[in-house]
Amino acid sequence: MTPAYESLLHALKGLPGLGHRSSERLAIHLLVEQPNSMSSLIDSLSKAKQSVGSCNLCGNISENETCSICEDSQRDPARLCVVEHVTDLIAIERSAAWQGQYHVLHGKLSPIHGVGPNDLNFESLSRRISQGQISEIVLALSNDIEGQATCHYLQEEIVGKLPIVISRIGFGLPSGGGVTYADSVTLRSALAARRQYE
Repeated sequence: MTPAYESLLHALKGLPGLGHRSSERLAIHLLVEQPNSMSSLIDSLSKAKQSVGSCNLCGNISENETCSICEDSQRDPARLCVVEHVTDLIAIERSAAWQGQYHVLHGKLSPIHGVGPNDLNFESLSRRISQGQISEIVLALSNDIEGQATCHYLQEEIVGKLPIVISRIGFGLPSGGGVTYADSVTLRSALAARRQYE
């Protein structure tokens, strides 16, 4: 194969969820079967790169300083759902089970992978909490060791002794399962079955 094709294949394989075969199919589709769609894709990627960033308040994707969820006056600003990734926020939004605000950490604590508190979106969370408006925090983090460690850190180091109810979503997921991959029914049940985090 050509160096340009190999370069495209390598770039596609770097995307989450795309293995070698999926990358090959996508590359052939873009190059041979639907070459006009490549121009549209390149244009969309370029526009997204230029205009999409992170919400200054919660860390969600946004084209403005604050995202549409943070600006939504129908949302309860006293209730905050903390998630690992934007994909988790999207999954919970799809379930229509949460009407509060969100905070995206952009990961979870993982000493094995070199991810510490300074690598996550804890500073802005601490600022939000210190403003005194939040009365409930729901931790919608993965049900694995790193997720549990992150929950413990949030409770001990970020919230501390403040009068905030902290709960963790109930899980209908297997141990090690992530929020992103749960269906809407499971997420609704998990949010309804949240329990106080201790």
